[in-house]
Amino acid sequence: MSSGWPDIPYESWRETCSALHLYTQIVGKYRLARTPWVNHSWHATFYVDARGLTTSLIPDGPGGVQITFDLLGHTVTGAATDGRRAEFALGRMSVASFHTRFVDLLRSLDAAPDDFGKPNEVPNPIPFTEDHVERPYDAEAVARYFQALVAVDRVFKRFRTSFLGKDSPVHLFWGSFDLAVTRFSGRAAPRHPGGVPALPDSVTREAYSHEVSSAGFWPGGNGVDSPAFYSYAYPKPEGFEAAQPSPAAAYFDEKLGEFLLPYDAVRRSSDPETTLMDFLDSTYRVAADLGGWDRAALECSVGVPRHPRQV
Repeated sequence: MSSGWPDIPYESWRETCSALHLYTQIVGKYRLARTPWVNHSWHATFYVDARGLTTSLIPDGPGGVQITFDLLGHTVTGAATDGRRAEFALGRMSVASFHTRFVDLLRSLDAAPDDFGKPNEVPNPIPFTEDHVERPYDAEAVARYFQALVAVDRVFKRFRTSFLGKDSPVHLFWGSFDLAVTRFSGRAAPRHPGGVPALPDSVTREAYSHEVSSAGFWPGGNGVDSPAFYSYAYPKPEGFEAAQPSPAAAYFDEKLGEFLLPYDAVRRSSDPETTLMDFLDSTYRVAADLGGWDRAALECSVGVPRHPRQV
């Protein structure tokens, strides 16, 4: 078992994970409010960095502001392009308290706080400023989750290199709290019916305006009670659910309508990176073959450092 793939049992840090999810929603909504729209909501996401999750540079304040969740030092840090910095500690608090501290941080950087409203994509959302229930913060569990993100991010980025068509960055969506990477066939998709809880249909329909094969990683929640990888296609081609991707531990979840692979099946394998790549490759091939994608035009070999692709 690779030491780079830590044990992250969801049940033991469920409440901390839920709190962190809601905190990222507040910061994510700040980025959303200040950044011009990019296709499929790519302008609003987070990225894994050397210490946690970052927004990258947001146009605001003296020129730009970057917010980082430092999941090793357990702080939220803001940095402005004029050299100012501010931070506050992550720990036991309410969502409303986090909201207040984040607004104060933005003001100290001469940035513009907004009305962040209430969460998206969660059941029974409570406005952030009205959620006064104190939430736990398990720093050790958060640090283990971060190390898992680092391992997953590395494999997802390698998987991304073998596609010539349009594909997304590897990024974390704060709405559903999943690290994801998406490939596109290049063709428009049927109009999405919408109906995602606490998410405007206009956002969902723009996100799924074109055919996709998407894969990602959840720490738990979203219909699964343990950390898992997923893969789905939109629109779902006929026969998709009957396919058997690799590895053997992968399966199709009828309720979610997508393939799942338990994180522990990857972590406990003799070669976690190869096991995860097998899942990503095989589920993509199912979507592409059944969906009639032009694979010859869209695919290439996996990228290698210092070796340009042969053209």
